[in-house]
Amino acid sequence: MTTLAWQKSTYCGEGNSCVEIATDGGNAYLRESEDPVVTVATSPERVGALLTAVKYGRFDRTLR
Repeated sequence: MTTLAWQKSTYCGEGNSCVEIATDGGNAYLRESEDPVVTVATSPERVGALLTAVKYGRFDRTLR
């Protein structure tokens, strides 16, 4: 089994509530540093699409 090299988001401050990502060459893995046992596996293309959607406000909500 390959050991993954996890990288925390650059937007992560101090503490353990950070998004982390790793790749193994074919898959991308996401997890929250506070609960690293729970991991989501997907393709790098889907992670790219998610990041693009976040960047352009696709998930933004108007607070009322």
